[in-house]
Amino acid sequence: MFAIMLNSVGTVILQSINSFGVSKPDASTLEGFKDLSIAFVSFFIASFIPRMGYKIALLIGLLLAAGACLLTPVLGDFIAIKVLFACIGISFALVKVSVYSLVGQLTHDTRSHSSLLNTIEGIFMLGVLSGYWIFSAYIDPDAPTSLEWLNVYYPLAAGLFITACIVLFSPIQKTPVVSQPNGLTQEFVEMLKLAYKPLVLVFVLSVFLYVLIEQGIGTWLPTFNSEVLHLPVDVSVQITSIFAAMIAIGRLMAGQILKFVNWYLFLNICIAMMAVLMLLSLPLADDIDATAVTGIFNAPIAAYLLPIAGLMMAPIYPIINSVMLSSLEKAKHAQMTGLIVVFSALGGTTGSIITGLVFDTFGGKNAFYLSLLPMALLAFTLFFFRKSTNKLSSSTIQNEQ
Repeated sequence: MFAIMLNSVGTVILQSINSFGVSKPDASTLEGFKDLSIAFVSFFIASFIPRMGYKIALLIGLLLAAGACLLTPVLGDFIAIKVLFACIGISFALVKVSVYSLVGQLTHDTRSHSSLLNTIEGIFMLGVLSGYWIFSAYIDPDAPTSLEWLNVYYPLAAGLFITACIVLFSPIQKTPVVSQPNGLTQEFVEMLKLAYKPLVLVFVLSVFLYVLIEQGIGTWLPTFNSEVLHLPVDVSVQITSIFAAMIAIGRLMAGQILKFVNWYLFLNICIAMMAVLMLLSLPLADDIDATAVTGIFNAPIAAYLLPIAGLMMAPIYPIINSVMLSSLEKAKHAQMTGLIVVFSALGGTTGSIITGLVFDTFGGKNAFYLSLLPMALLAFTLFFFRKSTNKLSSSTIQNEQ
């Protein structure tokens, strides 16, 4: 449910521009309402969730999102969409922390824990893929300014209510929590201390740049397909599902490739191929006649090439997170996860807003060409990231000796 709603932001931006007449910079703020809500709740409230109980946290998250979904088509304006995404962000943070914590109640060893977590992430990706098709089913390509597409939120609300009923009758145990005075303040201070380390600074900058690239492209791809490639609105949304599919395939393939290739070499190849693909595909977007396009199977080649960039960018985020976490002692993993969430949110929001501003001022092609700059910066930060992790590994080995 949350995969469908969270990853609908690109589709909703396109429809908000068409239906409400908002500018691209205004529409891009939806990413901020979503991401900053997730970051705020994850950072400041996550430590209270075990105290209230995972079942209550899940029910609050599901019912808040369901209520927002029901109100959105009734109100039918852009402010309602902003409130919707803020509620979705808050709800997702509550649900994600609870679900990840509950995995421990359902598994008994590392292998079963990893297996269940991968299953959950796989189902999440199925939600992402299906979301584009669910939303496109409610879009009338012959009436792009119509508000009928808002009716998609009624079945989504129903799905959330059904999920809440399942949670209500599930035997979820409340985890005993040891009372710790000033625990939240101490956790915040520890996270700030961690952020001052040079290795961590380079890492969070890498995370920021990666998410800036991914959200900048992924969020604005439906609008690019519609306004630059001149595809029908429903096809513009459907073909964006290829981007999500490529990310899923790329992450599955990376797990096998990394058994034989060094992570730093692999990521540099990914960044270089991503840049080459952008340079090859964007010139093909000129002078396209899409009047005969009726579905994703007869779209122009440029519409397929851009989403394939997801295949190359897919491994970057999980690999740098894995390298960073494995370089730290386990006691600091919670603080580092908090930093990852915060800087991912900031990167996503920044990427969407910058791309929206450039898209509005200089056109869609130039907005996507601009992504080459953070790609180059990411390659630069990864060089120092590798250098810092190598130094940390060497000092750890010497201390052990």
